Amino acid sequence: MRDDERPSSDGTTDFGFERVALGEKQGRVDDVFRSVAKRYDLMNDLMSAGLHRAWKAQLIAMLRPPKGRSFRHLDVAGGTGDIAFRSLEAGGPQTEVTVLDINEAMLRVGAERAGERYAGRIDFVTGNAESLPLPDAAFDAYTIAFGIRNVPRIEAALAEARRVLKPGGRFLCLEFSKVDMPVLDRIYDAYSFHVIPRIGARVAGDAESYRYLVESIRRFPSPGAFAGMIEAAGLRHVTHRSLSGGIVAIHSGWKVS
Repeated sequence: MRDDERPSSDGTTDFGFERVALGEKQGRVDDVFRSVAKRYDLMNDLMSAGLHRAWKAQLIAMLRPPKGRSFRHLDVAGGTGDIAFRSLEAGGPQTEVTVLDINEAMLRVGAERAGERYAGRIDFVTGNAESLPLPDAAFDAYTIAFGIRNVPRIEAALAEARRVLKPGGRFLCLEFSKVDMPVLDRIYDAYSFHVIPRIGARVAGDAESYRYLVESIRRFPSPGAFAGMIEAAGLRHVTHRSLSGGIVAIHSGWKVS
């Protein structure tokens, strides 16, 4: 991990390729997601050619919500409900999901999508990943998909993940990663920096937000470095699995005690 990929001693951090004051980043990230909320899921389909669905299906396959017992699942930065709905469909009637997001515009989209379909089994909560408004040892699983790289203090978010997990609970993070195939990496870079902002401009009316999202991917730690951060937070049996030539990775850790 490069030194400039994490908050520095001068109180600054990354916002895409730009350095900003640590206290400024969250507000700017909020502005990005407020802008893209209504088109977020459609843009995911367009940007990934639908691959995000397979990646999320793999995340749920690793999560394995049980059919025959209670299961409390916290999905952080999951405002539109995509992971939560998949978890509820995969699990049994005692599966319950709390969707937490700092951005209320994203949560409104998720609540509208949920309607009454999962009444009593899903909650939408406004909160910060760095300081969860939730009790200790309350959840069997914690997931975060494509959200951890937008958190200003990743170490704080990981510590909070461990705190709210029950002993034996699992942490799973789906995040963009480092492409590790020689030709694919150049194609991926060209697509990311030249095509995705244009799609954002045409579909969501916002090229700059999608330019930030692409830049934030490049600033995120390598899989090995991020695994070290997960271990430093006190989670154990940490692994990561690369998908689609390294475009994304699923990171896993367990709260042992």
